[in-house]
Parts: sequence; structure tokens; C-alpha cells
Amino acid sequence: MILKMSSLVSMAMRQTPLTCSGHTRPVVDLAFSGITPYGYFLISACKDGKPMLRQGDTGDWIGTFLGHKGAVWGATLNKEATKAATAAADFTAKVWDAVTGDEVLTLAHKHIVKSVNFTEDSNCLLTGGNDKVLRIYDLGKPEAEPQEIAGHTSAIKKALWCNNDQQILSAAEDKTIRLWDKNTKEAVKTLSFDASVSSMEYIPDGEILVITYGRTIAFYSAHSLDLIKAVDAPASIHSASLHPEKDFFVAGGDDFKLYKYDYTTKEEMESYKGHFGPIHCVRFSPDGELYASGSEDGTLRLWQTAVGKTYGLWKCVLPEELSSENSEALYCPPAEIKA
Repeated sequence: MILKMSSLVSMAMRQTPLTCSGHTRPVVDLAFSGITPYGYFLISACKDGKPMLRQGDTGDWIGTFLGHKGAVWGATLNKEATKAATAAADFTAKVWDAVTGDEVLTLAHKHIVKSVNFTEDSNCLLTGGNDKVLRIYDLGKPEAEPQEIAGHTSAIKKALWCNNDQQILSAAEDKTIRLWDKNTKEAVKTLSFDASVSSMEYIPDGEILVITYGRTIAFYSAHSLDLIKAVDAPASIHSASLHPEKDFFVAGGDDFKLYKYDYTTKEEMESYKGHFGPIHCVRFSPDGELYASGSEDGTLRLWQTAVGKTYGLWKCVLPEELSSENSEALYCPPAEIKA
């Protein structure tokens, strides 16, 4: 009887993503805050030049950061969700008060900025972009010149603090990932690939680096840059994210699909199609209950990790008994969320 009930429930459940509209161009980057007393938050970067802040578990629009004069390529929040940073095609990175929405700092660069990342204490900001130089800004001394780290031979696509903010990971179009020492500004190790790296995620718990290139999703030690494991997907992959419990990971790319894999066995568990364009970015929420994806179609979509669970705007309603052949789980999907 228990088996029959569980099979009926699983058969009736289907992944129903929550669609967050409001952007008018492709969504190219997204990031979650940590869990705060007010929940957690989600920021999205878009080619429309208007990064948006949302409640992370529901997708409800909170506000739009207005000020950039070009496509926004990167966006991030600090852990407490009190600060936001954005990287844009107008040759600037901006720091924002994420509570009021006010612009705090504009950091001028020499070319398009693609990546921004706060230190754990939110006191420093790391940037990278098309001028091939990493920059470290002390946000407490905005008038001071940034520290600069050079070495890449093509545009930097992503730059992240790692190893307790003592080192920096950078991925560039020169088909390399480099690990830098913050103090010496020297490259500690370099990884070379046969294709440009399309995304990079750093998992502090366990010091794991998740990267994608071509159809490959690969996991490396962030300390040694030794390969842990790799998986080849059916299509070219633009982004991947590892669940906080490291049970599984998700990935998305050119074929509009999101793939979910078992991290231990590397087996594909399921795939979903919901977007109407290539998927550019995907990230798990800090509690692991959902993952967000951003696409060429201009939308963000939120997907449940455990399909059918009551969480956020998703509600699962089960009848009292599932004994008859016609019994089924009643799943109420959420409505579309608009800005």
C-alpha cells in the first residue's frame, strides 16, 4: 500500500517552474544571498541594463537598480544581502545599497566589466572584464587606486574569491582558469582547456570548483585544482551548480533544457524544458530547496529541488486517501511573477 501511494504521488507530480518576468533582454547572470533574518534574496543581471532584486524563495520583485548605461553582465549580493554589485558594458562596476536601492559607488574601468565578487566581510570587491586585468577595490577607501593583477591574455569572464579570501580564481576567454595568491599577485596554478570556460562556481564548503566548457561539467579541488570528476552533457552547457548537500547538480545550456545529475554516480536523473531560449546561468538557493535559471528568453525561472513539496509559492495538496485507482496528488503550481 505504501509503494502504491508513493508511486501515485510521484506519477502525479511534475516540475512546474515559477516564471519571473520583467527583464526585456537576455538574463546572463544571477546570484543568491545567504540566508538572512528576512529570508534570502536573488539578483539578476540582464542585457537590458537593469539588474533586479527579488525575494529568493518566491521570485517576488523587490526593486530594480537604475544607473547603468549598457548591458549588465555580472551581478552579486553579499552574504547578508545588504550590498549588491554589478558589472556592465558601460565600463563600470557599481556598488549598491541593497536595502534602499541607492547607488553607493561607481568604479570606472578601461573596458567592459564582466564579473564582480565581494569578500566574505564585504569590505573588498573583485572585478574582472575585457581589459584582462583583475582589480581589488577597498570599499572603505573608494578614492584609493585598486590593486591590479595581470596575466590573462584574453577577456576575463568570471573572477571569484576563494580559500578564505586569500586566493582568487579567474576564468578567461584564453581557455584558462588561474588560481592567484592575493598577496603576491602571482598565479599559483593554471588549468588549460580545449574550449573557453563558460561558467565557474565556487563552493566554500568542501572547497569545490564547478566549471563548464563545451558539453563538459567538471568538478575540481579549489585548493589544488586537481580534477575530482567530470560529466558530459547531451548539449553545449553554459552553466552548472552543485547542491549545498552535494547530492546532485544541475546544468543548462544551448538546448533550452535543465539537466539534473546525481553527483556521486554522475547519472542523469531528469531533465526539464521550460525556457524558450538557451540557458545562460543556473544556481541553487542557499537552502537547496530550489534552483534559479536565467535565459536568452528574458526570464528567470525557479525550479523545485523536491518536486511537489510545499515551499514558497508551491503548494502540494494531498487527498486523505490514495486507495482508489483514480486517486491522485493535487499539485497547485504558482502563478507567473512579474516586475
